[in-house]
Amino acid sequence: MFKNKLKHSKRLQEILNAFLKNGLSHFLFRLGLSKQDSTESGPIEQVNLHDIGVKLRQALQELGPTFIKLGQISSTRRDLVPTEISSELAKLQDHVPPFPFEQVEEIIEYELGAPITQLFAEFHQKPLATASIGQVHAARLPTGERVAVKVQRPNIRPTVETDLSILANIARFLEDNTDWAETYHLRDMIDEFSSSLTDELDYRIEGRNGERIAKQFAEDPYIRIPAVFWDYSTEKVLTAEMLQGIKANDIQQLDAEGYDRRLIAQRIVDSMFYQVLEMGFFHGDPHPGNIFIRPENVISYMDFGMVGRLTEELKFHFASLIVNMRNGDTDGMIETFSDMGILPDDLDMRSFKRDLDTLQTKYYDVSLNEIHLGTIFMELFQVAYHHHVQIPSEISILGKAILTMEGLISELDPDFSIMKAVEPFGEKLMKERYNPLHLAQESLKQWMENYHILTHLPKDLKDITKTIKKGKLQLDINVKQTHTFLNRLDQISNRLSFSIILLSFSILMVGVIVGSAIAGERNLLWDFPVIEAGSIIAGLMFLFLLYRIFRSGKM
Repeated sequence: MFKNKLKHSKRLQEILNAFLKNGLSHFLFRLGLSKQDSTESGPIEQVNLHDIGVKLRQALQELGPTFIKLGQISSTRRDLVPTEISSELAKLQDHVPPFPFEQVEEIIEYELGAPITQLFAEFHQKPLATASIGQVHAARLPTGERVAVKVQRPNIRPTVETDLSILANIARFLEDNTDWAETYHLRDMIDEFSSSLTDELDYRIEGRNGERIAKQFAEDPYIRIPAVFWDYSTEKVLTAEMLQGIKANDIQQLDAEGYDRRLIAQRIVDSMFYQVLEMGFFHGDPHPGNIFIRPENVISYMDFGMVGRLTEELKFHFASLIVNMRNGDTDGMIETFSDMGILPDDLDMRSFKRDLDTLQTKYYDVSLNEIHLGTIFMELFQVAYHHHVQIPSEISILGKAILTMEGLISELDPDFSIMKAVEPFGEKLMKERYNPLHLAQESLKQWMENYHILTHLPKDLKDITKTIKKGKLQLDINVKQTHTFLNRLDQISNRLSFSIILLSFSILMVGVIVGSAIAGERNLLWDFPVIEAGSIIAGLMFLFLLYRIFRSGKM
């Protein structure tokens, strides 16, 4: 225990020293982590954010893999980090000098339980690529397959675990002592980052990610994912099929060998949005180094350490944002944000709407070929940052992936419109959302949930009554949101009342029909066709109810 505390203390001092050395004493002072440096006093408004971004990037680069990854992830959170800083953090490089082959050999033999000369027919000592977590070597199996072997750096896990523990302690301290950290749930964000980075340290997870995406394209001959050789893979060693090709942004070589760059761009975009909007599981870092082009314009994705996941709800919200942005519907965008449950209680709705209107106006009546979807999302995240709207991390990863992909596509085909390419996927998702079968399933699910609530209502009311009698009931009402809340409550009660009336009317009509059949009487009342008219009225009421539900965008 004492040894761990000593190690943590030593590493914490290294972290603070790196920040101080790079001229960030004022930054640490603002966080309450050090005494203020007299050379860096002054109000925050006078601080040059770009300079802070440069210094922060240098400090994180110096501190190693944990902080490099933290900076890279932070660069995607433009809803939390100022643009000047996030743009600098996006420049963080994950390339470091290779570690010696003797250590590579030692790790492989320990992990796979045999001499490297028995495991591989060939093994190139010089790495193909290096990164802060591991490096990749070319090799050939005894059965003849060419493979790429990724080997984790020695003793990296203890270093990362120490860093993550320190970051968790800092996040806890900041949440206890600063309003902004509590507002943005900093501890939850660090926990999420820790989980993601810990997964990256287990190469078996990366291998399973690759296999999952490979299954998505099992029937598509134009998308190739490297196969994993599990007999040669462990937590620290990953052996995968070597798929050679041309790097996706090597335009000169692609042209020299006669590749169709427009077709390549189309296949990359279609395959990415298929992963995102249909499968909900996608490659989180589609930069040129992770995409190779093979003969017949086949696309090969590499490196699945970072992946993104979207639930059915998030897929729908993402599609809704695209459709609303395309249609210039600011109210629709606000409604989508509200449905996502990310609008803060103290939001200045008028100012928020004004900023979204300004963003919409910027792209109003602009040709689809001139609209950059990734750029729009980054600007949308900036609006969110100014109004303390915290975008879900899944959407942030997606926005960064689209921005990265858009940069590549603009090199392959400057005239290609990603906005135009994504529209069919968004429209398909919206149609599926409002498919009668889907609506029926959602209605049944909500009915079951409501039934569960109603069955527990007597007990809940009894508990509330006891609490009131004990004088322990606490009410926390936000006056700014009361009007909206009451309007929503009024809508819900009206819809429930209308549904009950429709149900009662339907039961009454069924009774009339059954009674008429038993008595053998005609369906007339004072020479008026009761059943036919009632059926028409019930049908109109049902259609009106569906119209109101569809118009609200909720079920």
